[in-house]
This record gives sequence, C-alpha cells and structure tokens, in this order.
Amino acid sequence: MKKVLFIIILTSEIIYSQVPDSLKGKWIPGLITGLGINQVSFNNWVKGGESSISWTLYGNFKLENTTDIWTLKHQLKAVYGRAKIGESTYKTTENDLYMEDVLTYNAGWAVNPYFSNSLRTQVTTGYDYKITPAPVVSNFFDPGYITQTLGFGYNKINNVTTRLGIAIQEVITNKFNQYTDDLSTPDKKEKFKFETGIESVTDMNFNLDKNVMLTSKLRLFSRFESLDVWDIRWDNLLVAKFNNWLSVNFTYLLIYEKAQSFKTQTKEALQIGITYTIL
Repeated sequence: MKKVLFIIILTSEIIYSQVPDSLKGKWIPGLITGLGINQVSFNNWVKGGESSISWTLYGNFKLENTTDIWTLKHQLKAVYGRAKIGESTYKTTENDLYMEDVLTYNAGWAVNPYFSNSLRTQVTTGYDYKITPAPVVSNFFDPGYITQTLGFGYNKINNVTTRLGIAIQEVITNKFNQYTDDLSTPDKKEKFKFETGIESVTDMNFNLDKNVMLTSKLRLFSRFESLDVWDIRWDNLLVAKFNNWLSVNFTYLLIYEKAQSFKTQTKEALQIGITYTIL
C-alpha cells in the first residue's frame, strides 16, 4: 500500500491597499499564516522509493497606522520547516526571521523623509548537511543583522514603493564569528561589526491576473569603504488561486553577501494545497 498526503496550507489574510479617512489614526493589521505538509509512505512497495515527510510553518504579520503627518508600518515575517527521508533524522529546510519598522513623514513632497529599522536572523539552529555529521553553522541571532536607515522614499507609482538612505548596520555573533571577524587582526576574534553605507529597499505588489498575485522585495546595501560591492536580498512570492480553497504558492529568494559566501545563494519552494480564510 502506498499513502500520499500532499500539502495543506492554512491562510488567514487581511489586505488594505489604501487608507480611507475613516481609518486614519487607527491601527490596521494584516496577517497571513500557513502550514504546509508533504508526506509519502510505502508498505510492501516493490518499485523502489523511500518514505518521506516534510512540513513548513510560516507567518507574515503587518501593522500600519497612518495620520495626516505620519505613517508607521511594521512587518514581522518568519518561516521554519523540516524534512525527513527514510530512516534518516529530520533536517531543517526553512529557517528565517525578518522584522522591519518604517516611519515616514508625509511632507507632501515628491519624496518623503523616513526612518527604518530592520532585523534579520534565523529562527533556530542551522546545520550544514553537506558534512556528516552535520555541524552547526548558525543559530538565533548568531549571526544577527540590525540596520537603521535615514533617507527618502517614493510611492507615486501604483503598487511600487522604494526608498534610499544612509544606513548603519550592526552584525552580532556569538560562536560563529566568521561573519564579524576582522581579518586584519588575526590575534583577535571580533563578535561585533559596525558598518556604515547606503541602503535601498523596493517593495512591489502586482495582480498579474484575477487570481494571481506577485509580491517582491529587493534590498541592496553597500558599505562606504567598498561601494563597488553590494549585498543583495531579493525575496519573491507568487500566489495563484484556482478557486476559493485551492492555491499554488511559489517562493524564490536570492541572496548575495560577500561576508557569507562569494557565490550567489538561491532558494525556491513550490507549495500546492488547500487554503482557508479565517478572517
């Protein structure tokens, strides 16, 4: 007997495109949560194959408050997943935590001044499964990236907001000092790195079709001492809804950060399953 349980996704979502006068000064929440499960099991199966199970838990919480003068946007996004094939142990497949706050002064200019603070780290322990036994290569806030930026934002294009500013970035580690260590001081291991530079963040939301939505976020950062080298994080989510309960989610993440790797890192995932609107 062969049993297959495909992918189940639970989603609750509140979306606001524009803030009417009646909602100004009020906190407007947005929440997307999901659980994906993929399981295959074999019993007396003669054609080969191994039983497997994988699951992914994710959440994307947003909170916005707009007045005639100020707009404050908060976002907290987390994803964590694990997988197991055959008799092997569970392995982590998703492990990311991102938080961002953006305060914008609505000056009525072509560009508006803003201040932002963002945090990037892992949800929990990360392993390098290319090595046996797999060593630990990261953990919660090890490394952790905190970035504060002051600059100007532009939102006059439908479904696109972009901002550019002077940034301060702190990199914090505990055990994994390769992300913060200064190679010019070989006799000392630094656990903290302070950087100044330029940050650009662009958010895009497009309805490609009646039931197809694309969300994309591109973040660029360059240090003043090496403006020819840029850190890149490009996060994309494509959601296609077949009907009220069946949808397909495709995610694609591209990262280039010289301190982590000289090579471009990419991650993609495809989820097909049931959606359920709670609110």
